Amino acid sequence: MATRSTIMDTNSFRAEDAAALDADVRALTDKRSKVLGESYRLFYRKPVHLVRGKGQYLWDAAGDKYLDVYNNVASIGHCHPAVIEAVHQQMMQLNTHTRYLHEGILDYSEALLATLPSAIDRAMYMCTGSEANDLAIRVARAYSGGTGIIVSQEAYHGTSDLTSGASPALGSGQPLAATTRLVPPPDAYRVNAPDLGNWFADQIQQQIDDMAAHGIKFAGFLADSIFSSDGVLPNPPGFLQQAVEVVHRNGGIFIADEVQPGFARTGDTFWGFARHGVIPDIVTTGKPMGNGIPVSGLLAKSDVLAAFSDDIPYFNTFGGNPVAMAAAQAVLTVIKEENLQEHSRVVGAQLLAELRTLMDKYACVGDVRGAGLFIGFELVTDRESKTPDKTLALNLIEKLRENRVLTSVAGPYGNVLKLRPPMAFQVQDIDWLVGALDRSLAALTQGR
Repeated sequence: MATRSTIMDTNSFRAEDAAALDADVRALTDKRSKVLGESYRLFYRKPVHLVRGKGQYLWDAAGDKYLDVYNNVASIGHCHPAVIEAVHQQMMQLNTHTRYLHEGILDYSEALLATLPSAIDRAMYMCTGSEANDLAIRVARAYSGGTGIIVSQEAYHGTSDLTSGASPALGSGQPLAATTRLVPPPDAYRVNAPDLGNWFADQIQQQIDDMAAHGIKFAGFLADSIFSSDGVLPNPPGFLQQAVEVVHRNGGIFIADEVQPGFARTGDTFWGFARHGVIPDIVTTGKPMGNGIPVSGLLAKSDVLAAFSDDIPYFNTFGGNPVAMAAAQAVLTVIKEENLQEHSRVVGAQLLAELRTLMDKYACVGDVRGAGLFIGFELVTDRESKTPDKTLALNLIEKLRENRVLTSVAGPYGNVLKLRPPMAFQVQDIDWLVGALDRSLAALTQGR
């Protein structure tokens, strides 16, 4: 029997929970089961029926207000007026594909490339992060002449055939490609190594050597620079440098999947990879760049991209369409005008400090780590053994839902709360989140 997917099944509604639902919610779950494919999942034992969003807040059908601490896709906040207006205005003018000339895609590309190291000087657009990573793998193979891709043990990079074959977080029911190799996550909390960077680089080299032993030529290393699916592993800054050196020394390229850590999210830098002082060969982005509008990008060094594009035409029908570019431009403008990178850094640091006070109160809080508005909150049975407490983590997110706070879990053990709110999250929201965590943990650990 296949194991459950860590990102799809860990925090999900089960059929056995249906009897406890209110009649209206039960009717919706029943209807979903009749008309939608069975691969879909719902969050929570009692699913949330959401009808409205604004900024960092969501409202359900009963009018209850929730604090969203999970939805990074609405990166600058749900229903941001600048995105709504930009999309509305462009929809009234034109929406078509990229085989016609249009200023929007060119103006946006210039503005976006200006945020990146100068060596990264070409842009291509798709509709989803999966498509961006799919193309990145194809480019890596064309450039290197190899096929082998290395990812971390709980990585998630997409749902296409190529990307699902390099996404172990989807579970053993989704087989990995024969050319995929996994490295253990660079977990500073659990890895006992004097230099995490050297340790991680050695893991990369071991897998490259294993590929060679099996007749597979190495093509590249694909990583989300905050290792979000592995449990949010941001520190120490710089630990990726040795790994990227190993990748290049072995003829491969480094693909930075910035769908989650990019666009000012981590505070210290605009791009997550920049916290490590490395320059990727390819950067991929996803729907947060458009605040949820289906748009994604591949940004690359021209010589790396040329290995693919000089021989193979690429066309993604509505990738980079004028409406998507208008949304993306609005997001980029808001990030700059509202100074959201500095906001993420300052408010994220305050949130991290407040969350760490809970470690003094609850022995089950093993570690709290993060960068900007991207934080991992790890639950353990005891701090000495660091034994993961998945049951407590799952019960905690249900309690938080009762306290009108929405989030979920990550990591190989399903015991890390992934706190990743829209960047509209404000200082005054810290009390709501930390207070809800405090009350929920008190209720769940009473008598321990």
